[in-house]
Amino acid sequence: MRNAKRTTVGKPAHEAAEAAGRATPRERGLAEPAGRVSVVSMPFDFPPALSQSPGPIAGRIVDTLKQAIITMRIRPGERLSEQELAAGFGVSRQPVREALIKLAEAGLVLILPQRGTLVVKISCAAVENARFVREAIECTVVREAALRRDAEVLDRIARNLEETERIIALGEAERFFALDENFHALLAAAAGRPAAWRVIEEQKAQMDRVRYLDVSAMVPVQILIGQHRAIYAAVRDGDGAAAEAEMHRHLTEILKVLPRLARDWPDLFDD
Repeated sequence: MRNAKRTTVGKPAHEAAEAAGRATPRERGLAEPAGRVSVVSMPFDFPPALSQSPGPIAGRIVDTLKQAIITMRIRPGERLSEQELAAGFGVSRQPVREALIKLAEAGLVLILPQRGTLVVKISCAAVENARFVREAIECTVVREAALRRDAEVLDRIARNLEETERIIALGEAERFFALDENFHALLAAAAGRPAAWRVIEEQKAQMDRVRYLDVSAMVPVQILIGQHRAIYAAVRDGDGAAAEAEMHRHLTEILKVLPRLARDWPDLFDD
């Protein structure tokens, strides 16, 4: 098993791989001949035995596998073995089965009776649908946040932006992604609608897979942080219309790179 390592932002793919010790999917040999299906070799560290950990076991398995699928440590098209997963997690097969059902509901795996579970390939249609739902929710969120102008949450957003600038300078992609998530979650909190972010989290897994596919091919982080600052400024100033317009611009960036990624990685996309 391989340890998950830090990725970098704002660098060509080969430089990111050398600097962070983690190659892009192509450099890791991610693409395979069409039609080939392999059993996943679990290229991530299993957490300590979950049976000895507090909290629902199935939920912890869901989180671990979902993160591995989103970050491409488990590849589209690979088969997951319920028995091997149970052994790796140190649990019975029942919580693994429950976790796989949850992942199937999220559209990340396909359970094939008597044949195992397959990690689904990325669907452009699914990405576009998730983006559509996310935009509908987040544009409303920033309008309400601009109306409320919650000073305490706005201060937390400002600190998030400062930390994001620092992380960009260090070139830490995974930390940047975490701060990006936190920025959007804070906007929902500023609107007094934290549940809105939970709904978005359920919808955006396919979008997340795209941005982890090839960091160097995505929108430059300097542009993204600039958009974050524009959204924050509009909310802070109480300009709901401007906040909504900036959020729309921010969430349509993925549509600019999606067709190119699908062409570059045909073995990882199903449409």
